[in-house]
Amino acid sequence: MSRPKDASGNSALAPFAVRSFRFQWPADLLTSWAFEMETLILGWYVLVETDSVLLLTAFGSLQFLGTLISPLLGVVADRVGRRAVLCTMRTIYAVLALTLMAPALSGTLNPYFVLAIALLAGLVRPSDLVMRNSLIGDTVPSGLLAKAIGLSRTTMDSARIAGALAGAGLFATLGIGPAYVGVVVLYGISLALTFGVAGPRPRAAAPASRPTSSWQELKAGLAYVWNTPEVLALMTLAFLVNLTAYPVSMGLLPYVAKEIYAIDQNGLGHLVAGYACGALLGSIVMIMMGGARRPGRFMVLSIVAWYILMVIFAWQEAKWPGFVILLLSGILQSTAMISMSVTLLQITPEQFRGRIQGVRMLAVYGLPVGLLAAGVLVDWSGFFNAVAIYAVLGILCTGWIALRWRAAIWR
Repeated sequence: MSRPKDASGNSALAPFAVRSFRFQWPADLLTSWAFEMETLILGWYVLVETDSVLLLTAFGSLQFLGTLISPLLGVVADRVGRRAVLCTMRTIYAVLALTLMAPALSGTLNPYFVLAIALLAGLVRPSDLVMRNSLIGDTVPSGLLAKAIGLSRTTMDSARIAGALAGAGLFATLGIGPAYVGVVVLYGISLALTFGVAGPRPRAAAPASRPTSSWQELKAGLAYVWNTPEVLALMTLAFLVNLTAYPVSMGLLPYVAKEIYAIDQNGLGHLVAGYACGALLGSIVMIMMGGARRPGRFMVLSIVAWYILMVIFAWQEAKWPGFVILLLSGILQSTAMISMSVTLLQITPEQFRGRIQGVRMLAVYGLPVGLLAAGVLVDWSGFFNAVAIYAVLGILCTGWIALRWRAAIWR
């Protein structure tokens, strides 16, 4: 008997979906928790040891270097299955964390070794989200995508809260070595759970109808993006927010905590948790609403409001007012990005899903570029002026994108 399907053709009751939910959700949660602990611990370590905002932004940038190869990993996932690729990636995280834990425990760690490990981890880490979203698109009916993406984002948002607070607390209390043991343990448990995620389901297309090489598959995915106005508009907007919005909340918070608010790593953990709390609230709202009625319009307005809050945040000179603004920014960021992800999954054919999600990760390359440029701008003009420049540029470009592709986005 064939499985029941929704209008979009997805198997609504596929065993793949049940098994993925049982194992993938906690595995993603623990991986995200480890990511956030690692980022906070190492970011604070680099800033304190070097007293350089430029090296801090370089550390953040290196973690996203792998966005350049995400489309190729998406092609590989389309060929061999998301589970195999995801297990391989998470094995790499655990090995690299072990490699860094040893010098941290022995007291021989130095900032440049941290940068080297960040570079290696950054080659695969950005593609983790590609595999997560592709698995969701494979298993969840179209009408439930907003709720599913919202639930998936809660793993990142809640883990960012717990990871930031746990990482800061362990680092301040025990030092970097014991704190990093916790990171390694989380990666290990996450990898064990990932092995329980369901294997690849049969491809929708016959093998003979598919391109014969990975390069041809990648070209087919890029051609699909270029020739589909809705997808091209979303990719352009995704690159913009990664270039001009995310650097403030994801890369510069250690600088804000140390140089502007004059607080320690525990205070930094509170700021990161504030932003993550807002993102979690935004995800919960989207789960309860089932998505916006006009997701494109809602996405654009949320992004513009996000930029405005960035400028207000740059005005703050104390921790708790900044915490409140970060909380509100997290809500807007989450609702905007969920709307974008849902729209992209709905309009992407299954046979292109892995590589299109990989191409989507190319937009994240705007983040390391934006982080490096922000480090230079902060040194040159100060934090407020740097954020104001980014916000004005972001609002103007968002308006242009909404106007240029108004039929695809606004209407």
